[in-house]
Amino acid sequence: MPNIKSAIKRVSVTEKKDAANISQKNDMRSAVKSARTAIENNADNKGELVSLAIKKVDKASKKNLIHSNKANRIKSSLMSKAN
Repeated sequence: MPNIKSAIKRVSVTEKKDAANISQKNDMRSAVKSARTAIENNADNKGELVSLAIKKVDKASKKNLIHSNKANRIKSSLMSKAN
């Protein structure tokens, strides 16, 4: 544990940011998974779920939680399976 005041603050801020990043990444994964299952089951709201998943993937890519190429791969696979 750090002794310096600024280092103590850095640890707490980093923990908060890590928790937020992990939460956002998990939300993205859940959205992608639900969109894929909706596509497989030919659900009524699959277009809505796909657009939500793409939105979450774009946000994660913008915040550098995932690489932009990975985001493009995910979006491409979702769109090709949806059509």
